[in-house]
Amino acid sequence: MWDDPRALSRLADALYAVVVAALVVTAALWVSRLPVFAVREVRVVEATAHVSGEQIAEVVRAGVHGNFFAVDLPQLRAALEGLPWVRRVALRRVWPDRIEVAIEEHVPLARWSPQGLVNTHGELFAGAHDGALPLFGGPAGSAKEITIQYHLFSKLLADIGEAPREITISARRAWRVKLAGGMTLDLGRERVEERLERFVAAWPRTIARMGRRVEHADLRYPNGFAVRIPELRNDKDKGGGAPDGTRPAPATGKAPA
Repeated sequence: MWDDPRALSRLADALYAVVVAALVVTAALWVSRLPVFAVREVRVVEATAHVSGEQIAEVVRAGVHGNFFAVDLPQLRAALEGLPWVRRVALRRVWPDRIEVAIEEHVPLARWSPQGLVNTHGELFAGAHDGALPLFGGPAGSAKEITIQYHLFSKLLADIGEAPREITISARRAWRVKLAGGMTLDLGRERVEERLERFVAAWPRTIARMGRRVEHADLRYPNGFAVRIPELRNDKDKGGGAPDGTRPAPATGKAPA
């Protein structure tokens, strides 16, 4: 190789490139430590309802090390996302000395049994909320599924002036909905949307005409549903009702099978 001018020239070029790269890295590290590039401002660019400026400032003070170039943005983002009510954080360097913080907060949709909250994306999070919210409950990992069904149930029930107050899924995947008016609906494990649609369609000619408070409706019948009316419990003078107050209310002209 020492007798080959071309090989020596390529080797020299390679060594030169390595030296230049090392100098560039060294210069970058030196510049990154200069106090003239210190971070002088951290600005929150979106208003937050549940995360205070003091909480953000405390995390930033602990997480900002070095100057404008040396701040570890992924580490700072992770620290901010550890705050209660923070769902997602976006960080951006703005030349010459500012870090901008955009915080997306959780928007509470429901409470989760036994504790915690569910956001509008069907995600569980820890937080305290004083307002009225529906209650969800079910096996681990079912919060998103319940959230999707909640929106569908709400749309269907709005036609009869009702809304879901509680939605639960049992360990056997059976759905139960308690309405704002106090009635509980058993939807079972299959065709829950179809059953609820049938119940809503039958409401005007069944529940609405009874003039009584219905405590419970079992929608798991193929052709109708059965209701439980507290007034009929142990009322021997009322015909057609079972001793526990249950009375069939067919959605079609046939009794439920």
